[in-house]
Amino acid sequence: MKREIIQLEEANSVAPVSPAVRVGDLIFVSGQVGFDNHNKCYYGDDIETQARGAMENLKEVLEASGSDMDHLVKVSIYLTDINDFPVVNGIYKEYIHEPYPARICYGIADIFIGGLVEIEAVAVTGD
Repeated sequence: MKREIIQLEEANSVAPVSPAVRVGDLIFVSGQVGFDNHNKCYYGDDIETQARGAMENLKEVLEASGSDMDHLVKVSIYLTDINDFPVVNGIYKEYIHEPYPARICYGIADIFIGGLVEIEAVAVTGD
């Protein structure tokens, strides 16, 4: 099966990674952090601002891939402080509505360059 690499104009990752890869009707989205690709910095240093930024970046990648938040099937959330879960969960529900995709949330030691939250996902196309 053919794979299509999804690129964004403003994306400028320091790692060798594609924002997303589409294979058939599935879209695999790389981890999205609260990083502002236009200004090349984190949106802020607090969990709420970074979580909103990560969700906006996820939304942008999905739209560039021919999908949207309503077509998510699996979401993985990584937090450097698991106590931030209630805040991130509230923001998550602003962007993603019932019926909810499968999801898991991990508490981890660190995220690249001062990140507090990272979100990766799998979606189906909106076709």
